[in-house]
Amino acid sequence: MYSENDLESLKEFYFNQLLKDSIPFWFPRSVDKEYGGFLLMRDADGSLIDDDKAVWIQGRATWLLATLYNTVEKKQEWLEAAKSGYEFLNKHCFDADGQMFFHVMRDGTPLRKRRYFFSETFYVIAAAAYAKASGDQDAANRARTVFGNCLQYANGEKKLDQKFTGNRPAKGIGIPMIMMNTAQQLRETIGDERCDAWISKWIAEIESDFVKDDIQCVMEQVAPDGSIIDHIDGRTLNPGHAIEGAWFILHEAKYRNNDPHYIALGCKMLDYMWERGWDTEYGGILYFRDVYHKPVQEYWQDMKFWWPHNETIIATLLAFLMTQNEKYARMHLQVHEYAYNHFHDKKQGEWFGYLHRNGTIAQTAKGNLYKGPFHLPRQEWYCAQLLHEYLAHP
Repeated sequence: MYSENDLESLKEFYFNQLLKDSIPFWFPRSVDKEYGGFLLMRDADGSLIDDDKAVWIQGRATWLLATLYNTVEKKQEWLEAAKSGYEFLNKHCFDADGQMFFHVMRDGTPLRKRRYFFSETFYVIAAAAYAKASGDQDAANRARTVFGNCLQYANGEKKLDQKFTGNRPAKGIGIPMIMMNTAQQLRETIGDERCDAWISKWIAEIESDFVKDDIQCVMEQVAPDGSIIDHIDGRTLNPGHAIEGAWFILHEAKYRNNDPHYIALGCKMLDYMWERGWDTEYGGILYFRDVYHKPVQEYWQDMKFWWPHNETIIATLLAFLMTQNEKYARMHLQVHEYAYNHFHDKKQGEWFGYLHRNGTIAQTAKGNLYKGPFHLPRQEWYCAQLLHEYLAHP
């Protein structure tokens, strides 16, 4: 069991890592003073390996900087950098049809779209956090408008520009998960009366269709009726992703005065996917598993990626603080120690993104189209804030 002194030490550790290690790796050098936005594709030493811009990461970095300004310290440099990201997103990252791009050149010239709307969800949280930081009412209006677009995409009322996707219909846990977290961020920064009811709906969908109590599992995708699709893609599990969903639900439980049903659901999802995902031989969270323990198609299935460990650190700490169950303290310590011993670059800051199964570094990039200043600093920020609040009102 963690003592109060242990929790105080953890709080200081996460704050120090965030403000003295993770954030200084990225900022201020990543702010693009010529074109706006951020240059985030960086090697271990921080050198630039590509000057293209992933729209997801532009939104995520904008959210992070504005959130630090809102919750940690009102540093003008954070607000100005968030403004640069917000303005770049508005100027360059929306197509004429209103759908956002996925990948643009440094100057904003578009390169790629994707057939899902995650760029939009990251725009919503970025614009909402920036609106709160700056008082910019137009940013708040834009956040709510694009959130409305996301609702229409999620419900099928508005169609995405996409190619033929096949004749085996499926739905993924990613949409209710990301929409839940987007709504939580929108609600907690600038407010939106639509959020509570939609969050309840998405949690109910996850519980009814994706959580399989009979086989103790959380599916990544299912048939439209919630049944398991017994083909390779349908059987593939992503334990870290489901654990991220678990902490979103635990966060909602906390917001709703420790709702006992949501606490039980979030903890159950964490338990199921820890059992499925934790590598008992080498430690760490395995990337993909098969629901029936058959071979997985993707060759990186047994690698260790950075972000599942960030999500599991949050989920286990949140589960412990909400339940006082010693099991979650042990799990948190286990994943915390594995992650900071293997991913963290103690010489140059931040984390490596990709490890082989045995924990050796697979490649040195700390920033690319998918990795940037988000999962790690969000984890350190969230855990530090959570512990600060808990220790003030145990």
